[in-house]
Amino acid sequence: MLEKIALLFLVTAGVFYQNPVNAGTADSTLIIKKTTDFKVNGEGTAANWAAASWFDINVQKGPNQPVPGKQYPTRVKIMHSDKGIYFLFDCTDKRLTATILEDFGTLFKEDVVEVFLWPDTSEPIYLEYEVSPLNYELAILVPNIKGRAQGWKPWFYDDRNKVQHETSAQGGQKKSMAAVEGWKAEFFIPYVLMNPIVQAPPKSGDKWRGNFYRIDYDNKETAYYSWQKTSGSFHDFKKFGTLIFE
Repeated sequence: MLEKIALLFLVTAGVFYQNPVNAGTADSTLIIKKTTDFKVNGEGTAANWAAASWFDINVQKGPNQPVPGKQYPTRVKIMHSDKGIYFLFDCTDKRLTATILEDFGTLFKEDVVEVFLWPDTSEPIYLEYEVSPLNYELAILVPNIKGRAQGWKPWFYDDRNKVQHETSAQGGQKKSMAAVEGWKAEFFIPYVLMNPIVQAPPKSGDKWRGNFYRIDYDNKETAYYSWQKTSGSFHDFKKFGTLIFE
């Protein structure tokens, strides 16, 4: 009975760290609150977001990086519906280091936020989704076989399975190399995009693994952010945290 009461408290809180003292470590857990569907606008102004709580992602060492880069406050909200998962990133920044003007480009070489979702842990295959401040996207399924990762783009990518995504800039213009105070990314990933690793919407209590990232390039200094700290590679999927659906 006490366990049921405790779980009810966590669920009503929206998004909760099961172990807040060790948030950001391998045993961190997020409970994701359920919502009805809504349209994203890049600002996060939908009333639905009031039910979700912010959590921070923090700087970690990147690949071949001796010390972490400079940290700007970065926070995230997550919710899920019967059709997919909503994400809202709020990134403090000074400049939009973004010049790539195409979808499915090498967005990770410039400012970007990223979501990695691993629904079926019996298979080393997960979704990687990225969006830049200029609202260009990258959506791939990644088979990671003994450390050898390869991204595969959707064969068909249209209104049926396409991610809804919008971005906005704060304190400046949303354009390449603009001086700003920050930027936001809001997007909705439909479950159907993750077929066949997701064949039905998650039920209450279902658990996935996942991680959330940001890369910021500022005056030739690169900062790598993560929810769960990795060994340096964002593809260190065994260190992902646990997502529990309300």
